[in-house]
Amino acid sequence: MTKKDILVTGATGQQGGAVARVLLSKGHRVKALTRSPDGKAARQLAADGAEIVAGDLSDAASIVKAARGVDTMFLMGNSYEAGLEEETRQGIIAADAAKAAGVGHLIYSSVADADRNTGIPHFDSKYRVEQHIERLGIPYTISAPVAFMENFVAPWSIGALSQGTHAFPVPTKRLLQLVALADIGAFVAALAERRENVFGKRFDFAGDELSGEEQARILSEVIGRPIAYQEIPIAAARQQSEDAALMFEWFDREGYDVDIAALRRDFPDVRWHSFADWAKAFDWSVLAQPAV
Repeated sequence: MTKKDILVTGATGQQGGAVARVLLSKGHRVKALTRSPDGKAARQLAADGAEIVAGDLSDAASIVKAARGVDTMFLMGNSYEAGLEEETRQGIIAADAAKAAGVGHLIYSSVADADRNTGIPHFDSKYRVEQHIERLGIPYTISAPVAFMENFVAPWSIGALSQGTHAFPVPTKRLLQLVALADIGAFVAALAERRENVFGKRFDFAGDELSGEEQARILSEVIGRPIAYQEIPIAAARQQSEDAALMFEWFDREGYDVDIAALRRDFPDVRWHSFADWAKAFDWSVLAQPAV
């Protein structure tokens, strides 16, 4: 396998960090783009072997400068941090910069089913970037993960979990597809390594599919104490975020539909984590800490 020079945006965040770590572990040369080159996460990536470069997705010049000479660029946005319109704007700026820099392969991180006219705002914001990339005439691949397993231990979830409740705004028996961050990193690495074989393609991907009831049972077994599933009323979710509420309603009405068996067959080089695999590997000592 030829080692590649790869620019990773969002490298100090959850998803971008997972991508950078897997690429480094496989011997690729990683440029980690960040707005905080002196931050803790950037210093850790540097210690792991990444070249840290300062840049901002809203600054085309900084992206062009960072992207010159790389084989592949991994591009992702963050609607929760930037806002929906700004996420789309930044994605278009960065994609144009990738073209200007002569990047040989642009991998854009969207979300599964964003191309299905879901009406979910943060799906649509990503899909608009996809559509722009398709029109650029450059080699690209769309990486589209389902919901993250790590969302269940995010700051907005960990408090209830520490009290013995796995709370989520979908019915108890409704199946939901999930993927571990480690698998996102491994899948993007696989796309970068397959290169010409995945140009112009869009990949929805997931690691497991199970109900909230099944998730709670696995969490109970792994954590070693009872965890009960609780369906949060959609009205309560809507008070927090209309965008999220629309997504939860879509989860219940349609939901992700990745062919997980086919995915595992086609990408055997990814060590796909089931929800149980992920839960067993997670450090549950965080439950003893105060919720933040």
